Amino acid sequence: MPGLPLIFRFQDDGLVPNNPALPVLIYKTALDLSGSGAPADEIENLFRSNGWGRDTWRVGIYSFAHYHAMIHEALGIARGSAHVQLGGRGGETFALEPGDVVVLPAGTGHQRLTESADLLVIGGYPPEGTYNLCRGDNPAERALSHHDP
Repeated sequence: MPGLPLIFRFQDDGLVPNNPALPVLIYKTALDLSGSGAPADEIENLFRSNGWGRDTWRVGIYSFAHYHAMIHEALGIARGSAHVQLGGRGGETFALEPGDVVVLPAGTGHQRLTESADLLVIGGYPPEGTYNLCRGDNPAERALSHHDP
């Protein structure tokens, strides 16, 4: 059972709106994956059991700053490690390791800065909202982020 999450709020940095109402939640070691033969399956099961099993994926995190204006996102580290900047240019960098889970409210900037060669990230979305990929360079994208998914 994971402990209480670390809670972070980020301000609009001019390119990335972040979320003015909802915080980023980081659950360090949400799952103990040591000895797990199927860590990606365990994370997907965790997401599904909490209603975040829509359109799960298994890859990594983009190396460019981006956000999803109309949907929240959960990221779980199944294998490897990464340094990820959250909150856009004015944000913070976090070291993520196997078993860590990050919940990003719609509009929150995120970007992979470094990764181990074996990094595997599982992503998931809640049942409500529309997926889109925004880089912060288009004013029309920012207008979308004012909607509450």
